[in-house]
Amino acid sequence: MKRLTLDPRPDWQARADAVGFTWHHDSGERYWDESAAYEFSLEQIEDGIEAPTAELHGLCLDLVDEAVKSERLMSLLEIPEASRDYVADSWKRAEPSLYGRFDFAYDGQSPAKLYEYNADTPTSVFETAVFQWLWLEDRIADGTLPADADQFNSLHEKLIDRFRAIFPDGGFVHFSSDADFVEDRQTVRFLEDLARQAGLDPKFIAIDQIGLNADGQFVDDENWLIQAMFKLYPWEQMLRDDYAEPLPGAGVTVLEPAWKAILSNKGILPLLWERHPGHPNLLEAYFENDPAASRLGPDHVRKPLFSREGANIAIVEGEAREEGIDAGYDGTAILQALHAPPRFDGQHVIVGSWIVGDEPAGLALREDKGRITRNTSRFVPHFIR
Repeated sequence: MKRLTLDPRPDWQARADAVGFTWHHDSGERYWDESAAYEFSLEQIEDGIEAPTAELHGLCLDLVDEAVKSERLMSLLEIPEASRDYVADSWKRAEPSLYGRFDFAYDGQSPAKLYEYNADTPTSVFETAVFQWLWLEDRIADGTLPADADQFNSLHEKLIDRFRAIFPDGGFVHFSSDADFVEDRQTVRFLEDLARQAGLDPKFIAIDQIGLNADGQFVDDENWLIQAMFKLYPWEQMLRDDYAEPLPGAGVTVLEPAWKAILSNKGILPLLWERHPGHPNLLEAYFENDPAASRLGPDHVRKPLFSREGANIAIVEGEAREEGIDAGYDGTAILQALHAPPRFDGQHVIVGSWIVGDEPAGLALREDKGRITRNTSRFVPHFIR
């Protein structure tokens, strides 16, 4: 695994705009960064990332199967009591999952270590599936990369196939997000396009425009019934919204399914460690109020159960602290062993490993000078030599 410094394509920004990748800068700072790229060997991809992704996915599914039968685990994960049967029933009915993303610390030599699992509303899907693949093709064409360079990236194809598997007869599917947040709207627009390629008929509805009819069914802004819906909106919020109560009787298939509320929760990190202590791809972790957390000593990482994009995460080293932005994520937290992301050329890198259905599907790399990955951390492409 190497970090290479490259000259960006002179027209990369125009190329991005042309394909709808309009959030390549954030508040004037570059988000997409092709002045560098990471090189992997095939062995590093297959053994170092792909295999652990598949194994950890299996361990996560085993945990869900246990949690839906346990009031204690549901309580530890702060699944609202009124919604626990709904979450459990979604698992028992084998409601399908579309995708997820594991975030690893990986340096190409030591085993990948799981930081967290973005199991419900993972972002960076478009830049992973489309724009870094276009980058690879362009860089091969202009001679920057060797002609036989490859990429661990079947995300585009696997998502289309997964939509077909979930909806084998095609049909009408709603897609929803915050219509005013550009990255989320463009991400959902991309998934709508993939669904269309899979033979579905997608329709967008802003999340705040979804209503409820007299029969307790969800409807869109034109009063069409919502019977199947992809939502880029986290379950921890949905299960606490005013419309949470009607969900069990609304007759709607939701992607991601409600059982993903169990996995999109940093509480799974101590639960996985409890069940698989010493696993080479896990970091020691405990709930903050667990006396066993003292085993971590004064150096550890504190993570709220529901934080996103590094918000309210704190790296604690004795009296010193490095903290993410304050986005109001408070309440219950877990403590995880301190394991800094590897540094290449002064940059810390996180490896995001995608899974579609049950299959590993590609890589998304994020860089930052700090050790906490934030919403401003840069996306950097990769290739396999």
